[in-house]
Amino acid sequence: MEAQVASWDEERAERSVAVLKAVADPSRYRLLWALSERELPVSRLAELIGAHVAATSQHLAKLRAAGLVASRREGTRIYYRAAGRQVRALLESAVLAGDAAGDPEDAAEAGEVPVAVAQERPAAARARHRPVAGH
Repeated sequence: MEAQVASWDEERAERSVAVLKAVADPSRYRLLWALSERELPVSRLAELIGAHVAATSQHLAKLRAAGLVASRREGTRIYYRAAGRQVRALLESAVLAGDAAGDPEDAAEAGEVPVAVAQERPAAARARHRPVAGH
């Protein structure tokens, strides 16, 4: 079932733009992809994106401010996870939009593609779009 967006709402539009800006960075997109699969500590996330822990923490702070990730502390470690299933749906929708942008002829034929299509795609098709190596 597709989500319906009601009439134009300035506040909702601002929140939506903030989410899109947060995801617009390749490192943050990769972090979200990894976190949509499982909870991970900052040190492991830094390894995944090939960045320093401090830089990774900055990215996570932006994602947290946009409401896309949640965290918990266990001793001295902080673990992050996606804030909900809608985060994975957002990432998969971006993959579909990117695919459509890459082949305008297919996009014109297909028209609008519901978010649910991302979940129906065969695993092999989804796997070639995974931005985090080894997962």
